This record gives sequence, structure tokens and C-alpha cells, in this order.
Amino acid sequence: MKIAFVGKGGSGKTTLSSLFIRHLAASGVPVVAIDADINQHLGAALGLEEAQAAALPAMGDRLPLIKDYLRGSNPRIASAETMIKTTPPGEGSRLLRLGEDNPLYDACARPVELDGGAVRLMVTGPFTDADLGVACYHSKTGAVELFLNHLVDGRDEYAVVDMTAGSDSFASGMFTRFDITFLVAEPTRKGVSVYRQYKEYARDFGVVLRVVGNKVQGQDDLDFLRAEVGDDLLVTVGHSDWVRAMEKGRPPRFELLEDANRRALRLLQVAADATYELRDWDHYTRQMVHFHLKNAASWGNERTGADLAAQVDPGFVLGEGVTAPA
Repeated sequence: MKIAFVGKGGSGKTTLSSLFIRHLAASGVPVVAIDADINQHLGAALGLEEAQAAALPAMGDRLPLIKDYLRGSNPRIASAETMIKTTPPGEGSRLLRLGEDNPLYDACARPVELDGGAVRLMVTGPFTDADLGVACYHSKTGAVELFLNHLVDGRDEYAVVDMTAGSDSFASGMFTRFDITFLVAEPTRKGVSVYRQYKEYARDFGVVLRVVGNKVQGQDDLDFLRAEVGDDLLVTVGHSDWVRAMEKGRPPRFELLEDANRRALRLLQVAADATYELRDWDHYTRQMVHFHLKNAASWGNERTGADLAAQVDPGFVLGEGVTAPA
């Protein structure tokens, strides 16, 4: 299952995504956690020391390797240099599974031990001095989009992505790559403004969007969120002494997380699992092609000097039954 956490800066989306990742890891299922937020806080939220988090390999710095591996023997892709962030897979492309070992994981993922289990953590990487003033952050998140475009995931395995803050993810097609998107919203006007933007932008793309109310302190906060987001409100989360200790770098055992918050995390998993039956790989593939053709026409063809529309394999549909070359 592919799951996104979004929300405005400061909403608590990274904290909640890290709690959900810990919850999944404790059940022993395969989990790949991806930090696609420019602020790069997910590693710390999963318990890494600052130096450990800073040493994680950046996907954005390894784009040539990622592209060359995913290209495989696809005859429609002349070279890794002609691949862009939206390039879809086709016959001969290498596809990815969450539980496998492969050179892409070797280069870009690191294991993180958590209570009761472990996850693979991947990060886009922060802006560097060389990027400032000359690079767009989407040059970093493009690596995540390629990863998701080539990912064949099944039931009871999870890719959890902590997305960039606000509605910035709509600058690419990555917002359509998820089975479910959890939008973390505080009970304030600013807190629900991102929800309204997301709801409006995602309306025409079949995005499954559920709201997680965070920092909810009483009935008035709950009533406010219900009035603003209606049936999209899935669950609310309040104060947590466990989270406060985690933010100080001294997290207790995860089994000591408050019962109410453990129930909230179970509801998130139930909601995510329910979307498995809604999967439509043909629609998913068509969306990939749609955004690829848009990007090719607007900048990709000129940037690469190639006709990127020719990369589309009209007979290829991504899905769990598809096999790929070794």
C-alpha cells in the first residue's frame, strides 16, 4: 500500500507519519519509509541521532543510478539521461518490490531498527549550498516519483511517504501515486486551508483523502474540524506525553504509547487497507502517462533533446502480476 502524509508546515504530519511507521513496523510487515519533505525530519522522528540522519544517502544525489537501474532493458528509453521524473515503466523496465533486495535499496535505503521491527528509510536529501538559488526542490523529489512509478506493492506491505508541506506536491503528478492520502490538520483556519486546497486540486484525479485532526484539545476543536472537513475527518489526536518524550530524544517503548493514540493508528491502517479493493492499475498507469506527456511537452523534450512521448509503452499496464527483468 502506498500512503502519503501531507499538511501545512507545523501541523505534525512528520510526527504522525513516524508514529504510523512505528505502528506498522511493530506488526512485522514490510515498510519503506520515505522522507520527501524539504525539511528532512523523518529520520529524527524515527529515533536517529542528528549525525545519523545527516549521513543518510540522498536519493536526489543518486538520480543517475536510480534512472539507469529502473531503465533496465526498456528499448523505448535510449539512455538514463533521457529519463525525467515522470518517465513511466514499460516492457524491459526494472520494477521494484517493497520486501526485496536490489541495488537501488543498497544505494539509497538504510535500515532503521524500531521497537518490534525494522523499516527501510529513504530520503530525498536536503538542499545544499550548491542548490541554493539555482535548483528547484522538485529535482530532489523527482527521485521519489520515479520510485513510486516503478513500485509494485501488494496487500500488507507499505510505502509511507512524508510529503513536502502544504499543497506544493501538486507541482508534479506525485499526488496521484498513493492508495490513500492522510492530511494532518490542526483545528484552526490555517490548519484546514491546506485541506481545502488539496480537496479541490485532487477532485478530478480520484485521490482518496482522509483528514487526521491533530492537537485537538476538546469538544470545541472537534466540532470545528467536523464543521470544516465533514465526513473526510477520520480520527483526531490530542496531547501525547509519549510524543513529547520522543521529541526530547528519549522515547519510551512504543508499546507505552497512549491507548487513544494506538487506537487512532489502528484506524489509519484499517482505512489504508480498505483501499486495496479499490485499486485500478490501468487507471494508475494512465495517470502516469498523462503527467509524463504533460511534462514532456512543457519542458522535458527541450531539456533532453528527445521526444519523450516515445517512451510510453502503449501495451504496458503496471500491476502485481507484471514481471520484470532481473
